[in-house]
Amino acid sequence: MPRFLVTLLCIGTLAPQLAAEDIKRTELYRRIRASLDAVPAIDTHDHLRPFEEIPFRDVTDRGKGMTLRGIWQGSYYPWINPLSPWPEGQPFDAWWSKAKSDFGNAKATSFYRYVLPAFSDLYGIDFETMTDEQAKDLSSRIFENDKSDKWLHHVITERANIELMLIDPYWARFKFERAYKFAVPILNVTTMVDGYHPSSFASSLDSPYEFAKQQGREIKTLDDYLATLEAIFQKAVESDAVCLKTTLAYQRTLDFQNVPRERAVRVFGRPKAELSAEEIKEFQDFVIWRLCELSARHELPFQIHTGQARIQGSNPMLLVDLIAANPRTKFVLFHGGFPWVGETGVIAMRHKNVWVDSVWLPQLSYTTARRAYQEWLEVMPSDRLMWGADTVQAEGIYAATVWTRQCLAEALAEKVERGELREADALRIGRQILRDNALKLFPKLQRQLWKETAKAEP
Repeated sequence: MPRFLVTLLCIGTLAPQLAAEDIKRTELYRRIRASLDAVPAIDTHDHLRPFEEIPFRDVTDRGKGMTLRGIWQGSYYPWINPLSPWPEGQPFDAWWSKAKSDFGNAKATSFYRYVLPAFSDLYGIDFETMTDEQAKDLSSRIFENDKSDKWLHHVITERANIELMLIDPYWARFKFERAYKFAVPILNVTTMVDGYHPSSFASSLDSPYEFAKQQGREIKTLDDYLATLEAIFQKAVESDAVCLKTTLAYQRTLDFQNVPRERAVRVFGRPKAELSAEEIKEFQDFVIWRLCELSARHELPFQIHTGQARIQGSNPMLLVDLIAANPRTKFVLFHGGFPWVGETGVIAMRHKNVWVDSVWLPQLSYTTARRAYQEWLEVMPSDRLMWGADTVQAEGIYAATVWTRQCLAEALAEKVERGELREADALRIGRQILRDNALKLFPKLQRQLWKETAKAEP
């Protein structure tokens, strides 16, 4: 083959790859990114506690407060990477002398890289090149900012440009508190499936039995228990909760069979020690199907953690029968089903009652998320995609938001550059994912908008 043909073939083979690598340097990307950054986002999932209860504060020589270590500890970095503990009551140097060598093998992981914008954008520090003195100063500034919630509000609502945030209060599932003006409550139903006996609950805050007691109710039969679940749903609706959420994928398979009522009756009222694993699963399966019915009845979409949990049972394909049998329930498949993003896309393609939420996916794998956005837009309508930051503190929420906006902008710019999408449509789709789709799926949010730019919208 002539040399010039070989050269042309090589260039042709490498062109898409080079385009993908260089897209962030283009004016096209900058225009799309600027447009997405200007969207007052609706964050569909976070775990932001009331300010005084935010976790991962360290006990230092200056007292208890947020530190550089606390930012990393509150991120997903420690899930797969080492992080030295803070020596209680000791100064920054006692921690940093050991911790600064923790990050060497993490540099390519998304769990590490997504956090970096928090330091560069909010504090003007390049974490990867900073000196020991700069690291000490950075931690001190983080500590000072944590002395009130003023910094938190500034970072989330102004710097991250988040207008509303759906908060999953797994620490107080049935309270529906609003600690912030941007907070929107949801109903976490994860523990409801274990209601076969009062002793099944590790905390009274997780127990429908405790809720019933506070309401002057008795739970003696399965019917009583189901009536209590109905009462919790009613309270959720009255409290303006907008959806349900379950993280059962961390504990068990997502294979939920349609178990006959009589089998659930046989299990009800018996403690865990008297039950087989099969009997417990059957009761849980029965309750999940009832929760789907309540979800439809009360018009509360059902957010379900899929993928990257108990991975031998978290493939979203396991939910297809449940989804098909409950067409009035609106299912939101979290995390894009990672690593099964293709399977998640085809589920949404085949079932109009399914939405896909990319929450957490860019932090798990930026490359997968960028590819997933492009693949999903090819197989499903653009009005059924959403996002969320899924973290616990201001800096982490900012970092996850920036990381997601960048990833989405990059994915859309690549499609425009390849001629697969007009720029105007890319901008509209970006806004849909960041904001409009959530407002459409959760209509209660419309009257909770507070930013002036949002109120001015037609």
